[in-house]
Amino acid sequence: MMPSKDEWIKALNDRHGKDLQNKISSTTVGICGLGGLGSNIAIALARAGVGKLILIDFDKVDITNLHRQQYKASQVGMYKTEALRDNLAEINPYLETEIQTVCITKENAKELLKECDIICEAFDNAECKAMLTNLVLEETPDKYIVAASGMAGMGSANSIHTRKVTKRFYLCGDEISDASDGIGLVSSRVMLCAAHQAHTVLRIIAEEYEV
Repeated sequence: MMPSKDEWIKALNDRHGKDLQNKISSTTVGICGLGGLGSNIAIALARAGVGKLILIDFDKVDITNLHRQQYKASQVGMYKTEALRDNLAEINPYLETEIQTVCITKENAKELLKECDIICEAFDNAECKAMLTNLVLEETPDKYIVAASGMAGMGSANSIHTRKVTKRFYLCGDEISDASDGIGLVSSRVMLCAAHQAHTVLRIIAEEYEV
């Protein structure tokens, strides 16, 4: 049976404490790229009771995505924004989502992300990563960005870490590995990096900052 909204909120308050949960529930997070990183980040934040997720991606679910991304075989061919929105609604029926099925660019990023308190960079492409990070830091200095670098291969889980680069810029990953080297992206290691990003978002909300 579907829990009521009051029951849902009580369960989260019991787990996280009312004050912290109020902060989490009042936060809007933008997730740029809904692949192995972004789809896992979104699910972790939905379970934590974040207030609103803005989901941005232009791509469709492909069979090659299923080994590491949070989609179902029945969703192959759907836009990732729509598929992930549907999956999140099953996990947290009271989550507010906004989907933007577009390619994020230097020209539209600021408008797409204007409501966000925290932005998660979850792209595969190095140029897109740099574009978004630089834009957020230079043009929206009131926002936090949590980016990723290095999660490929079969390296140790312990090499995935979170580093505070500047006051509002955090970087998660091993900062070395590349998908073009060796065996590429492995589900468990990608999920580790996504979990670092999601947890960093929650720590920022809780004002528990990296040193």
